[in-house]
Amino acid sequence: MELTLQHAQQWNILTEITNMKLYGASGHAKVIIDILNACNINISEIYDDNHNEIVSLHGINVCQPHKTDEEIIISIGNNSVRKNLSKSGISDKFGIAIHPSAIVSPYAEIGEGTVVMQGAIIQAGAKIGRHCIINTGASIDHDCLIEDYAHISPKATLCGNVHVGEGTQIGVGSSIVPNIKIGKWTLICAGSVVTKDMPDNCVAAGNFCEFKKFI
Repeated sequence: MELTLQHAQQWNILTEITNMKLYGASGHAKVIIDILNACNINISEIYDDNHNEIVSLHGINVCQPHKTDEEIIISIGNNSVRKNLSKSGISDKFGIAIHPSAIVSPYAEIGEGTVVMQGAIIQAGAKIGRHCIINTGASIDHDCLIEDYAHISPKATLCGNVHVGEGTQIGVGSSIVPNIKIGKWTLICAGSVVTKDMPDNCVAAGNFCEFKKFI
């Protein structure tokens, strides 16, 4: 995975963004609304396929999805759905949301569409891909590489130089020791302690974490 200079620098100019749209009126969207409110970024509207059933969320109009020229964040927790929507042509501009309580090194790189939630820590040299979720209180240490569409769940801890593949979810409270590589579209279950590499498309769990099955 490569982050372009545009993607890597985009989070540094969040103070220049005044408006954002969201795609997805979910619980995940509620947290992103809190983040954007804390950053004084106005949410103009929310797209959702169920707009006939969900007419508003936290007082923000929910409407039928349509192509937009404005910045948008895909506010859906499912990794594969975020990937598909990002390639659907809904917009050519994807924003970033970083809560003010998050600690993000100026030497880290953040890809477009990514959300960094309350209390998260991203250390120097870390590279976060596009449309990732760095959830509440997650810790990503130096020189980690998080590929596109991945989700680092609340309170997960990644030590230095960990590589997380595209679309992978690191479960709540999991810990990964340094220099480990986790494959693409893999699930590391909650509370796992990962001390060895894991392949693509698998479920792994336990202390110490072991391969369980392919998915």
